Amino acid sequence: MIESRCGISCSQCHYKEEFNCKGCLAINKPFWGDSCPIKDCCEEKKHSHCGECTNFPCTLLIGFSYDKDQGDNGLRIENCRCWKQNCK
Repeated sequence: MIESRCGISCSQCHYKEEFNCKGCLAINKPFWGDSCPIKDCCEEKKHSHCGECTNFPCTLLIGFSYDKDQGDNGLRIENCRCWKQNCK
């Protein structure tokens, strides 16, 4: 089940309750700022998530995925790959 544009598992994210975040699939603007470049990119290309892009994984997604403070060591990339392949 697709939970986000970038592959974050919203169901396991502590921001969901802390900030009442509905996830980028259901909101226009993220709780943490005016926009999200990954959300914007996916929506401009009419993709459900990054895994549908011909440039997957792009440098933007890789940067988010391996960010020192907010990254997840590539887990979101693997989630997008799995969503594309419909794996469980």
